[in-house]
Amino acid sequence: MHHPPPSTPNRPGTRNLGSLLRFLHFARPYRWRLLAALLALVVAAGSVLAFGQVIRTVVDSGLASGSSERLNASLLLFLVVVGTTAAAVLARSYLLNWIGERVVADIRRAVFERVLSLDVGFFETTRAGEVISRLTSDTTVLQVVLGSTLAMALRTSLLVVGGVLMLAVTSPGLTGLVLVGLPLVMGPAWILGRRVRRLSRASQDRIADVGAYVDEVIHGIRTVQAFCHEPLDRRHYGDQVEAAFGVAMSRSIASAVLAGTATLLTFGSIGLVLWIGGHQVLAGTLSGGELSAFLFYAIVVAGAVGSLSDLIGQLLRGAGASERLMELLEARPAIEPPSAPVALAPRTPGRIQFQGVRFVYPARPDTPALEDLSLTVEPGERLALVGPSGAGKSTLFQLLLRFYDPVAGTIRFDGVDIRDLDPSDLRSRISLVPQDPVIFGADAWENIRYGLDAASDRQVRRAAQAAHALEFLEQLPQGFGTFLGERGVRLSGGERQRIAIARTLLRDPLVLLLDEATSALDAESERLVQDALENLMQGRTSIVIAHRLATVRNADRILVLDRGRVLAVGRHEDLMAQGGLYARLAALQFQANETPNPSPLRAAMQ
Repeated sequence: MHHPPPSTPNRPGTRNLGSLLRFLHFARPYRWRLLAALLALVVAAGSVLAFGQVIRTVVDSGLASGSSERLNASLLLFLVVVGTTAAAVLARSYLLNWIGERVVADIRRAVFERVLSLDVGFFETTRAGEVISRLTSDTTVLQVVLGSTLAMALRTSLLVVGGVLMLAVTSPGLTGLVLVGLPLVMGPAWILGRRVRRLSRASQDRIADVGAYVDEVIHGIRTVQAFCHEPLDRRHYGDQVEAAFGVAMSRSIASAVLAGTATLLTFGSIGLVLWIGGHQVLAGTLSGGELSAFLFYAIVVAGAVGSLSDLIGQLLRGAGASERLMELLEARPAIEPPSAPVALAPRTPGRIQFQGVRFVYPARPDTPALEDLSLTVEPGERLALVGPSGAGKSTLFQLLLRFYDPVAGTIRFDGVDIRDLDPSDLRSRISLVPQDPVIFGADAWENIRYGLDAASDRQVRRAAQAAHALEFLEQLPQGFGTFLGERGVRLSGGERQRIAIARTLLRDPLVLLLDEATSALDAESERLVQDALENLMQGRTSIVIAHRLATVRNADRILVLDRGRVLAVGRHEDLMAQGGLYARLAALQFQANETPNPSPLRAAMQ
């Protein structure tokens, strides 16, 4: 597995800006805009530095000369520099904001595409809310950093370097004092910055924890309310929010101390320079204009150094966010298409072979889910899977869909090892109708057409009719165009099942994987669902996790599983005659299943 470990509370923050700079390659397609923005940035910084010389000219040439013409000329020069600065700032601001928004939009798409490509095993160890947090809050932080903070840091760095050079030109002696003072300013900034770095990553992790908890509670809101769990959830959520607040405040305090310390030391050193420079003016070794220009450059450098410490804190926060995003971008799925996949014919028989298959889930490495399983399902055969909970029935489905690869053995689809097939090609020929079907927050058109955008409205209606879903869909307020609610909350269990069956009928798969789910349905809904399933299974290779007596009786073969091993294979009557696990389960499940009030022991088969 090449998955990044999930975020943990004690995970250290990033120690440098490398992870942030690695995202700059996303700006490559927009390099001409980026060059124009950098040019505008340099012009703006240069214009600010030119103000010092303009001030020097105004004081020494305009005011000291007593000539109104020279004063007017120097003030006109001042207006030209102001206009140039304003135009450069406008261009820089627009271009860099555009690039920041565009690059982050591209990053969001790239991260989401990578998440979609990751195998099911990745989501065993990473919560959905964690991924959502990275795609939302982390990319928002990154947008601010790439759109403005990074540019401001570069501009501020130019002002520091240019300001120091102009200080040296104006007064080398005083510049030496400034340079001696810089380490006194940067030293505490660096020490405090290390704490800001650690807290920045921790803050993002706590925000992710809050998002993950909200995601879980909202999606399970019916269970939360049914079990009167609201007070406990309020307390847990409050604890999560307070933890996030505490880390954020620690980061804010560290950033504030960093900024305050830098400002105090910087402007304190300016006061010292002003005192020494003032005495040089009184002594006649420095002109008033030179002192004014020097003071301007000293303020520019001081302000730049002060803001740079704050900008470094923001950049390090962005580095923490970029590190979390980079983990997703660099994650590699355990299930990948082969470099040269075997191409199956457009329509193949649908023959399935399991040969000596052994499998353990990554989250449970000590407990085999399947052990030495060998099985052949012939084209068009209807195979029923029976066994207690944890027997390996659903695992067989997941391996056939290649959500995981077996630890040992091979699985063949029409004679080809499924590891030699493109997973998309394999999955396009198989359709899964789960026990709890997934209904998306969209209308019936989109839910039934899911994955088959080219299907016409007529084909969708025909599939809905075959699934006995047409009548109830037409009775909805906007018919097929009615929003079905998030996860289909506006539908009953039987209606959701029939939507899923219609979706599968439209897909017209070679192989059908069906987990019967009738325990929550009333008698009429169960009859409609079972009739729709009969339509669905006609002429297809079908593997069914059986929960009904009628299913096992109609099956060509029954496979009895227990703890990942095949205990028996045969027809219902033969297996009943043999006794053992099947006869015991059949007596508990199928007999109960035919009564109006199913026994709780039915759960043993699910």
